[in-house]
Amino acid sequence: MEFFKIRKDIPFMRHALIFNAISLITFVLAVFFLFSRGLHLSVEFTGGTVMEVSYSQPADLEKLRSKVSSLGFTDVQVQNFGTARDVMIRLPAQKGVSSAQQSDKVIAALKADSADANLRRTNFVGPSVGEELVVDGLKALAFVVIGIMIYLAIRFEWKYAVSAIIANLHDVVIILGFFAYFQWEFSLSVLAAVLAVLGYSVNESVVIFDRIRENFKRFRKMNTEEVIDNAITSTISRTIITHGSTQIMVLSMLLFGGQTLFYFALALTIGILFGIYSSVFVAAAIAMWLGIKREDLIKATPVAKKPGDPTDENDGAVV
Repeated sequence: MEFFKIRKDIPFMRHALIFNAISLITFVLAVFFLFSRGLHLSVEFTGGTVMEVSYSQPADLEKLRSKVSSLGFTDVQVQNFGTARDVMIRLPAQKGVSSAQQSDKVIAALKADSADANLRRTNFVGPSVGEELVVDGLKALAFVVIGIMIYLAIRFEWKYAVSAIIANLHDVVIILGFFAYFQWEFSLSVLAAVLAVLGYSVNESVVIFDRIRENFKRFRKMNTEEVIDNAITSTISRTIITHGSTQIMVLSMLLFGGQTLFYFALALTIGILFGIYSSVFVAAAIAMWLGIKREDLIKATPVAKKPGDPTDENDGAVV
């Protein structure tokens, strides 16, 4: 399915050096903000109090969020769980204030505002649990990266694997850089979005690499740069359909999903936009710089010899 068909190949690789320079600058800035400002970690990572409150009627989350924030708590997470009448409230840890004191203060304010507020359970998430989540999250990220690299190396060739991983890590670091610069809250849902972006971005790279492999077989008179330009141009319509439909769904979560889904959808939005960019201008360009060629993808096949043919040590394979 194609919305349109471009008759003439767009010379993307002619400007590859410029786009790679832009990517490098953006990547370096993201790393700088990560080290200088750091991520604004949520309660799951830093520790705090988790309250479960139930109501007889569906709860107004925005009203509850404003009420809890007015008590002096910052970075409060208020969301439904189970039903619209059940609410989970996450409070960051405060120095000199116990978890019981925090929950008593909040439930008293909620009962004063609505008598049917009922505290069902209070849990304290310690810093050690948060540290374990950080370690597990980094392990998950590392396993995903290693798995993708092995898959691409088996399916294509090591040059493609290296270029795709660099492009994917480029997307991840830029997402983290945005969250560090604007000090948006980094929660488990955002970590899930980052892992989703890794898989989403590599899918686009695989599509382009597949087309490059096909083009090497079909267009034997084209050089590597022309083959890559044709591969990217011929997949533009597919890219618009796939990423456009996905982005519409993510934007609906971003605009109408409320505070609970906001940062999750925001991370996906940044990842999808940079995923398109990196697949075209980072992964394909790096593969070109690494020197991909027709012989990398097309295996040699033995030449059948006829009886009586002279033996030549240089014979034996054609491409």
